[in-house]
Amino acid sequence: MFIVTDERGDVGPSPAFPTGLFYFDTRFLSVWGLSLNGQRLNALSRDEVQYFETHFFLVPGEPTHYIDAKVSVIREQAISADFTESLTVLNHDIKPARFTLRLDVSSDFADLFEIKDVRRKSGSTSVHKEDRRLRLCYERERFRRETVVSSSAPARVDDGGMCFDIQLEPRGAWRAELRVQPIIHGAQGEVGGGVWGAHRRRRVDQQLRRGLERWLTRVPQLACDYEPLQTAYERSVVDLAAMRFTTLSGGMPVPCAGLPWFMTIFGRDSIFISLQALPFAPQLAPPVLRLLAALQGSRLNDYREEEPGKIPHELRYGEAAAFQEQPHSPYYGSADATPLFVILLDEYERWTGDAKLVRFLEHDAREALDWIDEYGDLLGNGYLSYWRRNKINGLENQCWKDSWDSISYHDGRLPRPPRATCELQGYAYDAKIRGARLARQFWNDPAYAERLEREAAELKERFNRDFWIPDKEYYALALDPDGKPVDALASNMGHLLWSGIVEPARAKKVAQHLMSPAMFSGWGVRTLADTEARYNPVGYHVGTVWPFDNSIIAWGLWRYGFRDEAARIAEGVIQASAEFQGRLPEAFGGYDRALTNYPVEYPTACSPQGWSAGATLLFLRTMLGLEPHENHLASDPVLPPSIQRIELLDIPGRWGRANAFGLRTGGTRRRLPTS
Repeated sequence: MFIVTDERGDVGPSPAFPTGLFYFDTRFLSVWGLSLNGQRLNALSRDEVQYFETHFFLVPGEPTHYIDAKVSVIREQAISADFTESLTVLNHDIKPARFTLRLDVSSDFADLFEIKDVRRKSGSTSVHKEDRRLRLCYERERFRRETVVSSSAPARVDDGGMCFDIQLEPRGAWRAELRVQPIIHGAQGEVGGGVWGAHRRRRVDQQLRRGLERWLTRVPQLACDYEPLQTAYERSVVDLAAMRFTTLSGGMPVPCAGLPWFMTIFGRDSIFISLQALPFAPQLAPPVLRLLAALQGSRLNDYREEEPGKIPHELRYGEAAAFQEQPHSPYYGSADATPLFVILLDEYERWTGDAKLVRFLEHDAREALDWIDEYGDLLGNGYLSYWRRNKINGLENQCWKDSWDSISYHDGRLPRPPRATCELQGYAYDAKIRGARLARQFWNDPAYAERLEREAAELKERFNRDFWIPDKEYYALALDPDGKPVDALASNMGHLLWSGIVEPARAKKVAQHLMSPAMFSGWGVRTLADTEARYNPVGYHVGTVWPFDNSIIAWGLWRYGFRDEAARIAEGVIQASAEFQGRLPEAFGGYDRALTNYPVEYPTACSPQGWSAGATLLFLRTMLGLEPHENHLASDPVLPPSIQRIELLDIPGRWGRANAFGLRTGGTRRRLPTS
C-alpha cells in the first residue's frame, strides 16, 4: 500500500504523476481533497516523519496573497494496515468562529496499467452512504474492490465526500480521525479492513516504528567523513525497509522494484536488490528465493511466456491481470532472472553459510540451470537469447534494458529477434560456475558439477570468439539471429566483468571503454555511449545513467583489479545523490558533467527505486573490497579522492559480525575478526 499526494496532502488528477492511494495494483482513492469554507488549503510546511507518516501544516488562501491566517489545519497522514488521516483545525482569532470543512472523496478503482493507458472500466461502481461512513464499491464478475471511508467525528455524508460543521471558541481546536480501508474480495476472503479505533491505530503505528527500529539496528553502522555518502546510506537503508511487502498469500516480506509503477515483486529486480544488500541485510534473500521458486514455470504458455524452470519476471494483482488483459499472473518475459536465481542462491550461501536453504531449493536451482540450455538457447548455437512469444503485450526486449529501442547497432538499426545480449551470456556462465560449486559441496553430485564446469568453459571460449569485435576492441552488445555482432557500445560490458566471462587480457580494454568520455559522464557510466546513433541523454535505456547499472559495473571492475576505476564510478554516483537529497532515482540524464554541473532528472524515473537504493550499499562493498572467504570476511579498501575514511561496523555473515575500515591511503587484504 502506498499513497501519492500533492504538496498539500491532496489527491487529484495529475497529468505528470499517478496520484492516489494504491493497494495491490488498484487505485482505491483517486480524489482526496480538503477545503475550508470553500477554499483550497495551501501548505506552509510539510514534515516527512517516517516513510509511513507525513504531516502537513495548512492555511486557506493562495500563497502569493498570504495574510495572517485566522485559522490553520494540521493533517497527519499515515500508512499502516490502512490509510489514516488525523485532522486538527485551530482557531487563532480572538472571537468564536464557525467553519465548514469539506473532504471530497472518489475512487476510479483504476488498475495501475490503466493509468498509463486510460480506457473505460468494464465493471460497475456504486456508492453507499452510512452514518459517518462512505462506502465506494467496484464489481466486475468475481473481481470486487471496496474503499470504506470512516470518520470519528459527526459528518454530513454525500456521494462525493463528507462535510464537517465546526464551531470553535477563541484558540479552540477541533479534531477528527479519518480512516480509509481498501478491501479486496477474492478466493482468500476479504483482505483489508478490521476493527478500528484509536487504540488499534496506535498499536499498528507502534509496530511499524518498532519494525523500522529493528531493521535499522540489524544493518551495519556507517561512519565516514563524506556527508553525501552518509546521507545516501541512511536514506537507502530506510527506503529498502519501506519497499518491502507481503504478498496476498502471506509469508516474509520481499523487496519490490520501485514507486509508483513497480510496487510488486520483479524476478530480476528483487534478485539484484538482494545481491546488493547481502552484506547489509541478508535476510532479504531467502523470501525472494522461496517466492520465485514457488512461482517457477512448469508448463508452456505463450501468453505469459512461461516455460518449465523459468523464473518469473513480474507478478500483478490488479484487474488487468485477473482478466488476462495483461499477462502478469505471473508474466515470465525475462531471459535473465533464471540464471540470476542460481547466482543469488550461491552468493547468499557464501555470505551466510545457510546450507539448509541451498539443499531445500536444489530441485528449483537444477530446473533453472536446465532451462538455460533447454529453452533459453533458442537458436541451438549455445547462447541464451529471447524473442517475444506474446505478440499482444509481451516485452520486445527481455534483458534488463527492456524498452523497445534499447538494443541497436552502432548506426541505430534494430536487430531482428531472437536477440542474444552479451550480459545474458555472462549470467549463464556465472550460474553454471556457481551451480557447479553448489552441486559439489551441497548436492553430493560431482558428476553434475563437472558437467556444468565443462559447459561454462565452452561457453566462455565461444563467447570470447563470437562477441569480441577486434577492430573496435570491445564486446558486442548482442548477436543477431545470423550470429553477427550488434555493435553498439553500451554499458552491458560492465556486467560481463562482474560475471567473470571476460578474458583477462581483454579486461583492460573493456575498463578503458567504460571510463572513456563517450561512456562516463562524470556522474556515472551511460547506458549507451554518446558515439552511438540512438544515444539520447534522456532516453530511458539509450544514454541515461542508472545507479543500479553502475553498481554492477563497479563490482565487475573491482573483480578484475580495476579498483581506482570502481571507486571513481562510486564517487560520481554518490556525488549525484546529493542533488537528490540522498535518494538515488531509477535513472538520471546522461549529460556530460561539465555541461550541466548537476545531474539532470529523468522525468518519469521511479523514486524511491529498490535497486537504486541497493546501489549505495553495493558501492560501499566495492570501495571497502568486502569479500567472504569461508568463515571470515576479507577487506581490500580503495577509496576515491573525496572520501578519506569509511568505517562499517557489525557486518553480518557466517562469521557472526565483523568490522571493515577504509582509509584514502589504501589498504591490504586482511582477515577481520569474528565477533
